[in-house]
Amino acid sequence: MNPINIASPQFKANPYPIYAQLRAESPVHRIMLPSKQPAWLVTRYDDVVAVLKDERLVKDRTNAMTSEQLGKQPWVPGFMKPLARNMLDLDAPDHTRLRALVHKAFTPRLIEHMRERIERLTNELMDTAERKGSIDLVRDYALPIPTTIIAEMLGIPAEDHHKFNRWSNMMVNTASAIDMVRLIPAMYRFIAYLRGCINQRRADPQDDLISALLQARENDDRLSEDELLGMVVLLLVAGHETTVNLIASGSLALLENPDQMAKLRGDPTLIKSALEELLRYTTPVQNATERYASQDITLQGVTIPRGELVFAVLASANRDENQFENPDVMDITRENNRHLAFSNGIHYCLGSPLARMEGQIAIQNLLRRMPNLHLATARDSLRWRGGLVVRALEKLPVAV
Repeated sequence: MNPINIASPQFKANPYPIYAQLRAESPVHRIMLPSKQPAWLVTRYDDVVAVLKDERLVKDRTNAMTSEQLGKQPWVPGFMKPLARNMLDLDAPDHTRLRALVHKAFTPRLIEHMRERIERLTNELMDTAERKGSIDLVRDYALPIPTTIIAEMLGIPAEDHHKFNRWSNMMVNTASAIDMVRLIPAMYRFIAYLRGCINQRRADPQDDLISALLQARENDDRLSEDELLGMVVLLLVAGHETTVNLIASGSLALLENPDQMAKLRGDPTLIKSALEELLRYTTPVQNATERYASQDITLQGVTIPRGELVFAVLASANRDENQFENPDVMDITRENNRHLAFSNGIHYCLGSPLARMEGQIAIQNLLRRMPNLHLATARDSLRWRGGLVVRALEKLPVAV
């Protein structure tokens, strides 16, 4: 098998044939990342679930690596180290403690409270699209919805929302040492800005998520300054990256499957099952975030050495023919759709209810308001962003 660069835009354009080959021939497969770090791809559904639940595969690399391995890790500036104090990069009991505290603030009531705002925002964006006649569905629709919603929930001023998209894009697109060098000054500004927001809310609490996180308490426990900063960054990045790609890639999938688009237009009550199928079929987060082997681990007869990086390939698991009937066919009425788009185990996505609500409203309103929606460019001219984790369109020109 030829070397695989999972971070390249060329790979992201259509990774599914390679995933199928890996599932058949090399379900636990070693690759070299652009940073020259070795990593393992786990591609079969059952194995991916096992990886996501295996306590020997840890999120905090300091719990896995030898001192020699840690010494070879890329340098991280001191000001960025607090970002590692977030749920996504920690193991139990630290993860358990943080998740309990965040649940106190990120409540179902808070999420449901945003429904009317999402409806209003999608319609405002489509009013603009109708006047223009054509738009970039990524920049002009998919991106503003979750970016605006999570920023408003946190209490970020509207005039600063565009900054977060730029900072977030840089974070999720970092794959090489050069990318990391470019990221450092942007992250310095990002962290300084957020510390200012947190200090403002500490002095003058508002009805927003940063204030709620500051006040969240479990017994006598609260989030530390670094934990709060790490959590806000995680919510901003994870709170919009997944949904931007779900809305954009989901819209493209519907345009490429006009029978399914017509079926959903004809029966809007199918939106929930349709959204789950779009999550499975497009899998906006292709790979679960990094895990490290805390000891030698054997999977499918292959031994992953201690300290090495493991990616559970959610996108491959979601196309596994042993789990899903006709997995490469999009079927918005699919039943028993146990996809892994939001991961599994203790790191199951905390924001999945918000992402589902945003996706359902955005796609349903798009189809309702835009009966003549179609691509405004050739399919093979579409380009995908690089990066290790997400699969994201750069642009999606459509005529309305």
